[in-house]
Amino acid sequence: MTLSLMVQGTASDVGKSVLVAGFCRIFTQDGYRCTPFKSQNMALNSGITADGKEMGRAQIFQAEAAGLAPDVRMNPILLKPTSDRKAQVVVMGKAMCSMNAVEYHEYKPQLRQQILLAYHGLAAETDIMVLEGAGSPAEINLRERDIVNMGMAELVDTPVILVADIDRGGVFAAIYGTLALLKPEEKARIKGVIINKFRGDVSLLQSGIEQIEALTQVPILGVLPWLDLDLEDEDSVALQVGKYDQPEPKTEACLDIAVIQYPHIANFTDFNALAAQPDVYLRYVSSASELQGADLILLPGSKNTLGDLAWLKTQGIDQAIIAARQKKVPIIGICGGYQMLGKQIVDGVESGLTQMAGLGLLDTETEFASEKQTAQIRGVVAPALSGMLKSCGGQPIEGYEIHMGTTRLGQQVTPFARIHLRNGEEKIEFDGAVTQDGLVMGSYLHGLFDQNTFTRPLLNQLRIRKGRVPLENVAFDYRRHKEKQFNRLAASMREHLDIARIYQLMREHKS
Repeated sequence: MTLSLMVQGTASDVGKSVLVAGFCRIFTQDGYRCTPFKSQNMALNSGITADGKEMGRAQIFQAEAAGLAPDVRMNPILLKPTSDRKAQVVVMGKAMCSMNAVEYHEYKPQLRQQILLAYHGLAAETDIMVLEGAGSPAEINLRERDIVNMGMAELVDTPVILVADIDRGGVFAAIYGTLALLKPEEKARIKGVIINKFRGDVSLLQSGIEQIEALTQVPILGVLPWLDLDLEDEDSVALQVGKYDQPEPKTEACLDIAVIQYPHIANFTDFNALAAQPDVYLRYVSSASELQGADLILLPGSKNTLGDLAWLKTQGIDQAIIAARQKKVPIIGICGGYQMLGKQIVDGVESGLTQMAGLGLLDTETEFASEKQTAQIRGVVAPALSGMLKSCGGQPIEGYEIHMGTTRLGQQVTPFARIHLRNGEEKIEFDGAVTQDGLVMGSYLHGLFDQNTFTRPLLNQLRIRKGRVPLENVAFDYRRHKEKQFNRLAASMREHLDIARIYQLMREHKS
């Protein structure tokens, strides 16, 4: 008999994704087979399963917390915004079409059967399903066709825990207002509330907890403290609220790495492994002046490559990047950032623009196509690279591709890597491009920096350029680092939440 639990929130970015991961780790530690599930996810951070299908990164790291390989059924519907009004609709890992908000709202009922098939298929293979909502269940204008909050809870008859973020202020009003806007049968599904991200002495909350419980007749199941965890975020809201701001470098000897934060930044979690390195100070920048002093400049992926390239030019950041190149500052572009570094991009797919000159730092040209390429990749860095990348030559790498462009290389660049596996099938292909001096590089591989065999030689070359001694025997393992984060999260949740009561709630609801 499969148990289930759904985590909903009073708003976006209250910590739902992280708490779902924490519950998955707790239930797994307790010997249960546990599976995360989010019917509909809107995010530009996505990854690729072993069979080449696309899903949200939040459900990927939740699967990792549960000790599972990511399965596209865990996130059957993925929405990837391409502008302020439209989003690409990805169904069961494959891009279907683009829709505006009104079109998608009207289309949602047609997705219910697909969602139920995915959910029940997973439920048949597991002991506990841990579901995640999106935004808030109190978005009453969207309730009629809801497939991700109370609509989803009703479809599979699951109890709900509501999460509220005290760090943003007004936590009791958020709890009360959310519950007040729900229908009586919806409120009856909410079996408890978790107050998240608390800083200070919890005893100061006690009188408020007693009052809110009396007003709502819903128990508070615990107060979680603010946890400084290094886990992936679902989308770029975390950048907007400054979660990734680092006011001061770790030490004076740290490498200063600047990531361009353009409006449609995608897969910024590519750089989490870099930020976790002991000698890296990584920052996100959105103005030309902020590039000064950077030891390495990174151009991330984008869901609107030409739109973000136009933004770079409007902000004058393009000229700042070109000036940095002239000063021999290393520059690396990933996916859309790789495309921007070339001479020209021909679009007609992602944006209303048809073509645009790139930054001209790589002798490449990119042409977009309507078919998206999604694949898990394994290969090796090209052995004959020079300059900054020489010590990385021949090192094994792996990652995943999510892009709609084909890039042609000119005579002034060489491939960055040789690919030998694509979605588990043997291939002989090449990825990326590198200038002859090794100072400008582009690659389609997301997750490239997760491998220490590539990242540490790169960072040590940057240290040498800065006049620092290379760090030897730094066996940084990003997967092990994430495991420690999951275990810290689970330990804190066990300490501050009534886990026994949560088990009881699931069993009582099922019976």
